Amino acid sequence: MRISPVYGFYPKIHRGSEKTPPRNSSVPQRGTFAMPVNFINFKGYYGDMQPVKKLYWLTSGQNTPQIDNWTNQHIYEYGCKKWVNAYPNELLKRTPAETINSVMTLTNQKHIPDFITAPDIRGNNWGRYANYIEINPRAIAKYENGRISDGLLNTLKLITAIPPSANNSANCIILSQLYPSHYGDGTTQDETLYHINLHNGISKNLTARGLDHKMGDDEQVRAFNDLAHLLGFRTGIRMPISEGQLSVKGENFSWDKHEKAYIDACVWAIELGFDAIYFDSAKHIIDMNGYCGIGRVPNKDKMAYILYKIREQTGRCDLSFIGEKCSDNQIYREMGFTAGTHWGNADNIQHVKHESDKQKYSFDYAAGPEVSNDNDSGEKSFEQRLNRLNSCLFGYNSSNNKLPAFMQIHDIFPLSSFVNTHGLMEHTKQMAGSDAWTECERHYDGIFRTDKDAREYTQRVYKIFSQALYN
Repeated sequence: MRISPVYGFYPKIHRGSEKTPPRNSSVPQRGTFAMPVNFINFKGYYGDMQPVKKLYWLTSGQNTPQIDNWTNQHIYEYGCKKWVNAYPNELLKRTPAETINSVMTLTNQKHIPDFITAPDIRGNNWGRYANYIEINPRAIAKYENGRISDGLLNTLKLITAIPPSANNSANCIILSQLYPSHYGDGTTQDETLYHINLHNGISKNLTARGLDHKMGDDEQVRAFNDLAHLLGFRTGIRMPISEGQLSVKGENFSWDKHEKAYIDACVWAIELGFDAIYFDSAKHIIDMNGYCGIGRVPNKDKMAYILYKIREQTGRCDLSFIGEKCSDNQIYREMGFTAGTHWGNADNIQHVKHESDKQKYSFDYAAGPEVSNDNDSGEKSFEQRLNRLNSCLFGYNSSNNKLPAFMQIHDIFPLSSFVNTHGLMEHTKQMAGSDAWTECERHYDGIFRTDKDAREYTQRVYKIFSQALYN
């Protein structure tokens, strides 16, 4: 059933082929909204069109990737799907060149492809059925002499050990950060990731210091996305929507003044190869109950316009816009959202199946369950997480009606008992989990659990994902 747009809402581009409202459309035009005061020109991406080749040359000194014997010795294979069966502290200690060799080995590539596209699963509406897995690059970055870097390369190392997309639903990696935080970016003084500074480049937590003056920050992001796509993932970023959690080049953000700057920042992320944006916390656009942000959020008309313009300016009909804590209220759909997270009881698979049946006629928006979120305190037991994961992946009576699902890296690779997802969003946390030679290796040994129970848990996670691959 198709619901007519509410007055003031822009239709989602992927519902039809048009990129602008029809001439006789009742949708109000741009004059309905306050024009921004300061204009920041969006320049798009003008980097190397084959950034993976550039990255591989800079990190290996070679043009042709090598068959990686280590990867072949650590394969988890189910049908024709493969991923690395290794643990985070091992993966994070591998070099970037070794990791790219892993990607090529897993995907049976003898040469780095000239052109890499995102996996096409369920067409333009893939996001309505996807499994979203959030990873905080800062938490797994390289810590050295008070500086933080290499978050993207280290995230790439980890996702080689995450099951790729299933036949009926994409696995989408959501980065907790793309743009710099307001203060201390790239250093151990870095503050909360819930406050970002737009139009001030890419966060130095993500880029590699060893590639400074050799490869642009935007090229590093594009290379990451291309490699993630090659592995079978979609990708996305987290974006706040509260005025007090945003700034533009250090200036306090205002929705009256900086609307265009916000749109341009979202468009730039898509130009860098991302497929999705997770809006924190979109629930409060129409429901202020439990609001924990700072300052105003956009109203529903403004948010509809923002999502419409991102699709229009990028020319992409396949984007997924996820609203944190959004319910099955059709207003979120009419604004242009693709998925909502955090409703109901994921501990009960029957409840998830009921929600799946209730929303089965909504083909381009659905609200789904989660295993855990960025506010996770780390207190859930392994059994509870496994049960929730099972509900998220199998909570349907027909696979065509699967709901979107959300989880954290903690739900695949358990974090240290001394940290949790919310604390890592709020503060930097450098770990010292061993007497390894370098401080970055000590951090890698400490940020995740390495005990037998944790490793057995990950194997059980793999089994659940495996069973979902061909449903």
